[in-house]
Amino acid sequence: MRGIMVGMGNVSVVITSYNQNEMIREAVDSVRRQTLRPDAIIVVDDGSTDPASVQVLDELEQADDITVVRQGNAGPSAARNVGIRAARTDCVTVLDGDDRLLPTFLETTVGLLDGDASVVAASGWLRTFGVLDAVVKPTGGTIADFLSRNACPATFTFRRTVWEACGGYDESMRSGFEDWDFCLSLLTAAATAADTTATGQEPRIAIAPEPLIEYRTAPATPNITSMTTRLETMRYLIDKHHAAYAAHLTDALLGIEATSIARLNLWERTVREHPALLENQPDSRAFMASPTYGDGGMAAAVRLRSMA
Repeated sequence: MRGIMVGMGNVSVVITSYNQNEMIREAVDSVRRQTLRPDAIIVVDDGSTDPASVQVLDELEQADDITVVRQGNAGPSAARNVGIRAARTDCVTVLDGDDRLLPTFLETTVGLLDGDASVVAASGWLRTFGVLDAVVKPTGGTIADFLSRNACPATFTFRRTVWEACGGYDESMRSGFEDWDFCLSLLTAAATAADTTATGQEPRIAIAPEPLIEYRTAPATPNITSMTTRLETMRYLIDKHHAAYAAHLTDALLGIEATSIARLNLWERTVREHPALLENQPDSRAFMASPTYGDGGMAAAVRLRSMA
């Protein structure tokens, strides 16, 4: 699939909302402050029941630059698909109603799409606020980079043609990770249609190396609670995208191993800096009493005991 050169400004923003009160207004205002103005701002309300949230939506509906679409509660994937269908531009940006775009998000991501036909979607780093104050740096990449983990924020800009080709967001996924699945679907659809022998490049998702998104963090958000079902979701993703996992099995396994090693090394460095954790922290004591085998755990335990 040859990428469409989109032209500056040829983008709509779809904002999904569910009982988010004034946060949805903050999201809309962040789009209005973009250095590149979108052709349309579409707010899809996924069946909000909170009176204050409904009031905010009623007020937004009066604005000339906002289209508000209301539906019964069907989940974030369905809400995004409804908004994308309503868009009439070559590119679409999706934004959750409790997050915000930094001012150059559209200019930067549309520029990445416009400058490289192999780029099917684009985003940037996240500046988190709320419970966590940090800068999170996803890496993007080709489909091989997305098999062991999601490498792109849920807020991103993509080519509408590829959304159509992959069938959109999976509306059966209502417990998190639907954005990861969508990235896999986008890259698979683009690779299926692409003539990589002509371009020499695989379809990829590009990430600008700068914060472009303000991401709200709270203990009870779906992205946090969904971690408890991560293995179940991984099984679903592997079954659904079996051909991609089979074709890139080495990349997938090495990606998981690299993440595991990095986390073990981080824990080991922390214990080296704070040796009392070995005796005072129950999980650390249990690990040292019976280290894991075959994953580097026993070697880490030996190194830690050798500190003395």
